[in-house]
Amino acid sequence: MAMALRPIRLMAGFVTVGVWTLASRILGFARDILIAAYMGTGPVTEAFFVAFSLPNLFRRFFAEGAFNTAFVPMFSKRLEAGDNPLGFARDAFAGLATVLIVLTLVAQLAMPWFVLAMAGGFAGDVRFELAVDFGRIAFGYILFISLAALLSGMLNSMGRFAVAAAAPILLNLVLITVLILSQTDLLAGAAIDVASAAPDDDLTGLRHGTALAWGVLLAGVAQMALVWVAAKRAGFAVMPRLPRLTPEMRQLAMIMLPAMLAGGVVQINLLVGRQVGSFFDGAIVWMSLADRLYQLPLGVVGIAIGVVLLPDLSRRLRAEDAVGGRHALSRAGEVCLALTVPAAVALCVIPTPLVSVLFERGAFTADDTVQTALALAAYGLGLPAFVLQKVLQPLYFAREDTRSPFRFALVAMVVNAVAAIGLSFVIGFVGAAIATSLAAWTMVWLLLRGKRSMGEVATFDDRYRARLGLIILAAMLMGVFLVVMATLLMPFLGMDGWRYPALAILVIGGLIVYGLCGQALGAFRIRDFRDALRRR
Repeated sequence: MAMALRPIRLMAGFVTVGVWTLASRILGFARDILIAAYMGTGPVTEAFFVAFSLPNLFRRFFAEGAFNTAFVPMFSKRLEAGDNPLGFARDAFAGLATVLIVLTLVAQLAMPWFVLAMAGGFAGDVRFELAVDFGRIAFGYILFISLAALLSGMLNSMGRFAVAAAAPILLNLVLITVLILSQTDLLAGAAIDVASAAPDDDLTGLRHGTALAWGVLLAGVAQMALVWVAAKRAGFAVMPRLPRLTPEMRQLAMIMLPAMLAGGVVQINLLVGRQVGSFFDGAIVWMSLADRLYQLPLGVVGIAIGVVLLPDLSRRLRAEDAVGGRHALSRAGEVCLALTVPAAVALCVIPTPLVSVLFERGAFTADDTVQTALALAAYGLGLPAFVLQKVLQPLYFAREDTRSPFRFALVAMVVNAVAAIGLSFVIGFVGAAIATSLAAWTMVWLLLRGKRSMGEVATFDDRYRARLGLIILAAMLMGVFLVVMATLLMPFLGMDGWRYPALAILVIGGLIVYGLCGQALGAFRIRDFRDALRRR
């Protein structure tokens, strides 16, 4: 009976994280739609996106990346064995907080260099001063969101996924609220002391950018407070205290170091893309909005599976449950590909209707739509690879092996840098997006090769292998349908009052066609998804 319950718990956790992540991504769309409409692609918008990306870069490096990669397996083992998990969590919390406070203080002084590292094309430009000022305000977000990520990792290890998955919604709610308020005169005074180099005719955009920077910081506080209360109610009240270098913390640091290096390599890939984009006016915004669109399926599916699979595999490895581990890995891979392959096809074949209907209004022009659509199609090529990484990496992290992913990431970094810089001379900023996808597929290939020596738990079962090709075929048939329907609906997709229903018809029609084709071909059984929801 216990063995039969474990896959259900995995699927229930996936559904929980996926639903809340979907809600967060939808609010993220609303946020970016407002930013595009109110601010367009001008210097204030580009400066804010760079400033916002700075704490997010380090967040992925310290929190969801290196730190939680090392922390979650160790915490899960202590939780399973009853080996003082709360004491371990408190020590980890204190150590992480100390590092982040020092980093935040250093960043206030080093912000000009941070901005140049992200966007060298801003040098000698009004965007540079704006990004430095916004960055100093927003960077404190990393302290609160990284500690929130640690608390979320604890909750996930205990099988409590809902609150941790819902917390990111607060970021988008806060940013939407401050953006709307800044459209009025309520926050007009907030822009007075910020970025005096901004043009006089861009005061409204400056007001929006300042409000958003402060909103990022406020959202970090709100997210940490939410998950801290949830952890306390679960019996894990993590209180601040002075850091201690215990043997467990030394072990955590030793496991974390290669993961930090690997995370650093991944962030270098992002930096390369930003650097390339910063030399093309508007490209930072185009790439950021395209990133928002492809992050929807990546977040809902890939991140959900990664969050649930890592603690689950950690428990199975401790219990030497190879059969259960193989089943969990195979079902995770199957669900990921069944949901993301069609999404990738859609992003590649109908990027312009998606971008036009969602973002083209106000200050966001038709030319912005074309450029964003090009970046979106390039990112779409790599979407299945981004998701497969989330499925495969827990195999290494659950074994506390962070060195192998680091070596693989180094290779992917070289591929990304060479392709991004080389292609930028031929096809401009789109080359950076294509390079990102190429590097992602390189990483997947290396992860697949590296897992061969891990035994049965790291192999996909026959059902997964049989369904993989059928999933791709069903998605291709859906792609043909989307191209035909987009052509027929083209007049309505550009018509006020009809554009939203037309896009809804296009998207829903594609989902129906994919579902019917997949069911008919045996690529998946719709009953499987329905049963998972019922079990939830």
